[in-house]
Amino acid sequence: MTTILDRILATKRREVEAKTSLLGHTAEVTTNHTPISLSRTLVQSPSGIIAEFKRRSPSKGEIHPLALPGEIVPAYEAAGAAACSVLTDTVYFGGSLNDLAVAREAASLPLLRKDFIVSEYQIDEARSYGADAILLIAAALTAKEIRRFTLHAHSLGLEVLFEIHNERELDKFCPEIDMVGVNNRDLATFVTDPALSLKAAAALPSDTVKVAESGLTSIAEVEQLRQVGYSGFLIGETFMRHDHPGEALSAFLEGTL
Repeated sequence: MTTILDRILATKRREVEAKTSLLGHTAEVTTNHTPISLSRTLVQSPSGIIAEFKRRSPSKGEIHPLALPGEIVPAYEAAGAAACSVLTDTVYFGGSLNDLAVAREAASLPLLRKDFIVSEYQIDEARSYGADAILLIAAALTAKEIRRFTLHAHSLGLEVLFEIHNERELDKFCPEIDMVGVNNRDLATFVTDPALSLKAAAALPSDTVKVAESGLTSIAEVEQLRQVGYSGFLIGETFMRHDHPGEALSAFLEGTL
């Protein structure tokens, strides 16, 4: 049975193949931006919130189709976000690398390139367009690919958020990884279980920064997760479904959203 993740990965590999066949297998890094440590920022931040910029998703359809990163990302920063995750997938999430570049120009907080990484080429792109970290999804990659991509990211000054959905995927963890994220959304079905991060907390590597992803809807949930060792909390739809996501983040942190 073909899952949503299978379809996304097939599309992504075709996109990367088209780019590399035309431009070569490495992308020239062209940026003056010095990467910021996302892991250190999360540990030091009062909020730990990685606020996400995205326009749509395969499971929810259109969320905020006319959203502009030049408006929303600095509003997130002003509201107290520790960092921002920028969806750069076009076909399924309505994003682009240009969104990442605009976000970089508009804000000074760490940026995570949120995409389905299947090639070093995409890591080069992330660095060139102003990212500070990339996402590597356990369900999409082999253990060898995860280590290879992690080392390549580090060679460019980028950090890695390694994402799992269940404890079995920790078999693909390598010690060079900077952060481990538990996605409460199953990427095969896109069904969300907000309790998953709590259940998985004890199994995560003790010396790695921990991030809870997806399905978080209240500051009380964030505080509960913080008590079991999480430093980062990646939240998107809770904010992006509002007309003014930055204001939604402020209300969230105040406990009034």
